[in-house]
Amino acid sequence: MLTQTDQNLIDRVQAVIEALRPMIQRDGGDIELVEITPTKVVQIRFQGACIGCPSSEMTLKMGIEENLKAHVPEITGVMAVD
Repeated sequence: MLTQTDQNLIDRVQAVIEALRPMIQRDGGDIELVEITPTKVVQIRFQGACIGCPSSEMTLKMGIEENLKAHVPEITGVMAVD
């Protein structure tokens, strides 16, 4: 069962992902929030054109991770999962 604090964190992370989504969709891709681990690592799943894209690692670190850490300081990292 999620606590109110957990749900608040998920909502804040999801809001950042929603803000980034149009930029990613413009290139034919998308991202999905999979999980936030107990150590506050956000796990995302790339979709569409992002799968196998050579720029996806840069998008992950320079775009998604930097934005999440700036807007949700509790986040310690971001990783892509299959």
